[in-house]
Amino acid sequence: MNGLVMLLISAVVLLAAYLVYGRYLARKWGVDPKRPTPAHELEDGVDYVPTRPSIVFGHEFASIAGAGPINGPIQAAMFGWLPVLLWILIGGIFFGAVQDFSALYASVKNKGKTIGYIIETYIGKTGKRLFLLFVWLFSILVVAAFADIVAGTFAGFNAAGGKVEANAAVATTSLLFIAAAIGLGFFMRKFKPTGIVSGIVAVVLLITCITLGILCPIYVAKSIWLYVVFAYIFFASITPVWGLLQPRDYLNSFLLVAMIGAAFIGVVFTAPVINIPAFTGFKVGNNYLFPILFVTVACGAVSGFHSLVASGTASKQIDNEKHMLPISFGAMLVESLLAVLALITVGALTIGGKLPEGIVTPPQIFAFAVAGFLTKLGLPANIVFTLITLSVSAFALTSLDSVARVGRLAFQELFTEELEPGQTAHPIANFLANKYVATIATLFVGYLLAVLGYQTIWPLFGSANQLLAALSLIACSVFLKKTNRQGAMLWGPMFIMLAVTFTALVFTIIQKYDKIGAGSFTFGADGLQLVFAILLLGLGIMVAISGVKKLTERATA
Repeated sequence: MNGLVMLLISAVVLLAAYLVYGRYLARKWGVDPKRPTPAHELEDGVDYVPTRPSIVFGHEFASIAGAGPINGPIQAAMFGWLPVLLWILIGGIFFGAVQDFSALYASVKNKGKTIGYIIETYIGKTGKRLFLLFVWLFSILVVAAFADIVAGTFAGFNAAGGKVEANAAVATTSLLFIAAAIGLGFFMRKFKPTGIVSGIVAVVLLITCITLGILCPIYVAKSIWLYVVFAYIFFASITPVWGLLQPRDYLNSFLLVAMIGAAFIGVVFTAPVINIPAFTGFKVGNNYLFPILFVTVACGAVSGFHSLVASGTASKQIDNEKHMLPISFGAMLVESLLAVLALITVGALTIGGKLPEGIVTPPQIFAFAVAGFLTKLGLPANIVFTLITLSVSAFALTSLDSVARVGRLAFQELFTEELEPGQTAHPIANFLANKYVATIATLFVGYLLAVLGYQTIWPLFGSANQLLAALSLIACSVFLKKTNRQGAMLWGPMFIMLAVTFTALVFTIIQKYDKIGAGSFTFGADGLQLVFAILLLGLGIMVAISGVKKLTERATA
């Protein structure tokens, strides 16, 4: 298979899906450009802020993509390129993009409330509390996996103690990005520049940060960077969206789009050959195609995390309802295109069933392959590799910004009491609902898991992520039914994802049980995975039962 042919077919399919299916959904559900959005009705200057669609798109895309569409397809390539490609395209269009659009749409139509509040309104309070607990546990998994990935891309020393210049440059640039984003946020809020002016300022800041990063690399060990990353996301999760979240995502969106553009151009002009088989079998080692393929590809096809971003932050920034389609449906399809590019990179880099020596992690595979494509066009290999590694790191760090905030909000909502006039909240509930306490509780458990490494967490993250997608689809289906809108297109993806994720979590529990019998069970990695798998499965079943009951009950006269 030729990588160029794969890329062009995928791009045409995804574009056609947006123009045909995306617009069909917008017409079917009823997008009203004249209706005031929650950002205008509830503007508070902190979370509810009317924002230009280009900035919200940058936030949405940078937040949802993370390292998922790069890690997932590369790991799933063990089953061959054909099943991975088919799932990216089919899943991205009919599962992922539909979920993202419906979650954003439902939230905007409900005053920018989160999926948890939508569940409370249309399913019940018990369902909401179970869902919030599930979201909190899931956020911990994402924080742990992505924090480990980011710290790894910052690590200035390899396992042998040698310096890694590309990583050190990425670390410096990323720190400069944070400072630049804060300055950009205040500049945009005070002077309210036009889109062109904002874009020019962002590009200048971007180039400056990259240049200084390459010239002044910081060499620090991964273990130290892990502390720095967690300190950063603590402050990022409690800062007003305009002060860091919006400008950082906007700034990064230029870098991320440039990375995708560079990879796209590299594939177009080099037309790499895909050296992995089209299909390797329904079982590879101890991994079965069903359900492992689906939970491994994860974000490149469908991701429950997207619904949390859409309903947790993006919905509060929508300036006009007509912007919802490109910001949600469109962003997901661009992520699917990135997943196809990741699949092409591992296919092109694998020779004789083996990768180049020292290139083992998915971010390294992606960066090394894209750098190889662009080097053939005359660009310096070391600079290109640094820039691609920086982009991958930016993806993951941006997701961390959002998921830490989502986890904090879920924890707060879990302990926020609804009070009657004259009532006061219980002191313990007040304490736990404090945003600082909620943030510390989320990040502390996330750090403990991050120490284990993302490879240990990723399979469980994939299962939880896909189950969250199923639960979000249930919530959106109930909302569409209760508001007399057509929601049948969500039912198929919903039940399929429930089957996939419940099977994957049961497999995980069985594997850990077998390790206990074999005497190879460890109370660190295995114990945490087992506890999380049991909790996620139990919570998922209870929320699913509550939602499906509401979805299938007959309307009362």
